[in-house]
Amino acid sequence: MIAALFSGCGAPGGGGGGNILMPGEMITNATGSVKVALLLPISAPGSASAVAKALKQAAELALFDFDNPNVSLVPKDTKGTPAGAQAAAQSAVKDGAELIIGPLFAQEVRAAAQVARSAGIPMIAFSSDENVAGNGVYLLSFLAGRDVPRIVSFAMSKGKRNFAVLVPQTAYGRIAETAFAKAVASGGGAAPVRASFSTANMPDAVQQIANAVKSGQKIDALFLPAGQEELPQLAPQLASAGITSAKIQFIGTGQWDYPNVGRQQALVGGWYPAPDPKGWNGFAQRYAKTYGGTPPRIASLGYDAMSLAVSLSQNPQGQRYTYSQLTRSSDFAGVDGLVRLLPDGTSERGLAVLEVRPGAPAVISPAPRSFTSASSY
Repeated sequence: MIAALFSGCGAPGGGGGGNILMPGEMITNATGSVKVALLLPISAPGSASAVAKALKQAAELALFDFDNPNVSLVPKDTKGTPAGAQAAAQSAVKDGAELIIGPLFAQEVRAAAQVARSAGIPMIAFSSDENVAGNGVYLLSFLAGRDVPRIVSFAMSKGKRNFAVLVPQTAYGRIAETAFAKAVASGGGAAPVRASFSTANMPDAVQQIANAVKSGQKIDALFLPAGQEELPQLAPQLASAGITSAKIQFIGTGQWDYPNVGRQQALVGGWYPAPDPKGWNGFAQRYAKTYGGTPPRIASLGYDAMSLAVSLSQNPQGQRYTYSQLTRSSDFAGVDGLVRLLPDGTSERGLAVLEVRPGAPAVISPAPRSFTSASSY
């Protein structure tokens, strides 16, 4: 298992031990002097409550692994609403929390942040909406478009200079395409061929790309920022049009990082940026051994946020979760690899490049060991 470490901090105390949590057992260590509140939609309807449960269990697992008796984890139910998040934040302040982890949804983060800022308590939230970041709110989540420079840089290092773009007509697609255009331009490349698709016009968009290829237009790679919702329908249509990654290098984004992506033959050989899967696999195995069942992919954020909180708890009171500590340049290596919180409240990650294989994806360019080495992408 890849332990979460801060520079200068030792390995988790319980990481290799024989103590195993029983399913459903809570480790909050309520007597700890450093209180960390965890705001999650525990009683929200639908799938949100299951995600909340997994994030909470992952945070408890991190607390157990670090075995730090000075830290308490104090869960608070946001109920999945802004009003609930605000009430949960008020309760956290009343309980003396020095740091708030969560909430999950952007509207919850925005509501809770009003309370946290008034009390001078920073938040490490799980929303992927950058509009709620900043002024004491830090987003540990995977942010749309932030992985695009990594895959563009790698592709260009392999001689790919002329790109076609096939982008979904979604908010994510627009963000990814903007990041792609900027990365290609800064690297001196070009993207002369573009098509966008929805469910209704997917065949037409695919044909547009196919026509460009057949016309002899120079295309080294196809940028395809689609995910699990679109690729199972899109990939067969690309193959039928004679477009596969075996013929034109496909490059994707972190949206490709889902189980069985290699079932789509057209995608085999495609490249995409993602954390090294070893970290996730080790975490998922330990989680399953502790609680039973495979955690949702987002659960690693709960583990890493709590690991970060425990790592900084060794500092004196009033100096644990300050702006300078949370945004310091030291490398934090979590389940998903290197990550650091930035002054604007967003985060930066050190990612590997994976290649789609029929079985499991393979790392073809390792994640950096530090952000200094990441600059050589």
